[in-house]
Amino acid sequence: MNDFLSELTALIAQRRITPKPGSYTNRLLDDPGKAAQKVGEEATEVIVAALSQSDERVIAEMADLIYHSLVLLETRGVRWADVLSELERRHRK
Repeated sequence: MNDFLSELTALIAQRRITPKPGSYTNRLLDDPGKAAQKVGEEATEVIVAALSQSDERVIAEMADLIYHSLVLLETRGVRWADVLSELERRHRK
């Protein structure tokens, strides 16, 4: 896994264990419904960007989608490594 992605997932997990007052991540972790809603919003923004905007917008929106997806996974207690394992399992079929 990319080192930064490992750091980001660790930071999100740490926020759950040791909340930081005013943290956007903590607001999402405290409200799984909001975290799920944000994933949906960001997915829509990725689609819009992919169909009619610049590559820079696609990159920015995809970054938002990945971040919010990682937060959503944390609300469920699911690790990013589990997602990667599933992708690997599918590829090896």
